[in-house]
Amino acid sequence: MFANVLFVIFFLFLILLFVLSFALFIRRLLINSSTTKHLMQETDRKLDRIIELLEQQAKQP
Repeated sequence: MFANVLFVIFFLFLILLFVLSFALFIRRLLINSSTTKHLMQETDRKLDRIIELLEQQAKQP
């Protein structure tokens, strides 16, 4: 009887641990995604600026 209760508690703990781990994994995935998006936008701005400067340089005699 006591072993059955312990077994159920152990499985509930494992399920809780799985849910918590999955939630933290999704949270980390979303944080990394937003960071990557921000870095890509910054890189795009810098590349646009470089292109503008090269076009200005090409127009000058």
